Amino acid sequence: MRRKRTGKNPYQRADRFTRQAKEEGFAARSVYKLQEIQRRFRVLAPGMRAVDLGCAPGSWWRYAAQCVGRGGSVLGVDIAEPEVSCGPLLVRSVLDVAPDDVVDALEGAPDVVLSDMAPRTTGDPFGDHVRQIELARKALELAVALLPEGGAFVAKVFDGEEAQDFVSDVRRQFGKVKRVKPEATRKVSREFFVVAQERRGTEEQ
Repeated sequence: MRRKRTGKNPYQRADRFTRQAKEEGFAARSVYKLQEIQRRFRVLAPGMRAVDLGCAPGSWWRYAAQCVGRGGSVLGVDIAEPEVSCGPLLVRSVLDVAPDDVVDALEGAPDVVLSDMAPRTTGDPFGDHVRQIELARKALELAVALLPEGGAFVAKVFDGEEAQDFVSDVRRQFGKVKRVKPEATRKVSREFFVVAQERRGTEEQ
């Protein structure tokens, strides 16, 4: 007998991270990916300026704002308005964001650029990978243009044939680069995160 397909989306299935996010008032379980990255690498600190690219629904934005405190600022950027407000906001495609837009909104250059961006997935793994890498490259472009020497960059990446070239490009710009798959990442997911620290000076590149 042929088994019936349930058609259930594994990404919509509640797990302990989903339940924990609801209990703690976060809009999405993805916050625990950034929390683990912060715990392991300390990319955020009080008083920092940061950018959260792809900030909706707001979990990363809210957590980053908690880390930088009242003396810092986190700019959110997304095509959709988030469920929370945690600082200045640009509601537009990241592909239309220029470095000057970020500096103007933050009233200064950021110390950290965060990107949890992903396209709307279509079920075509290669096509989704290519579109996601385009977003990751835009995030890297902004990070390179904006970050001072010593700054940090965190970006989601869909694994695939273009991922290694992207990681290599990040390594040319930063002194310390790690591929990380946080515990909160679903087992079926192809995503990982690039955690890059110690932005190189121009003479080092």
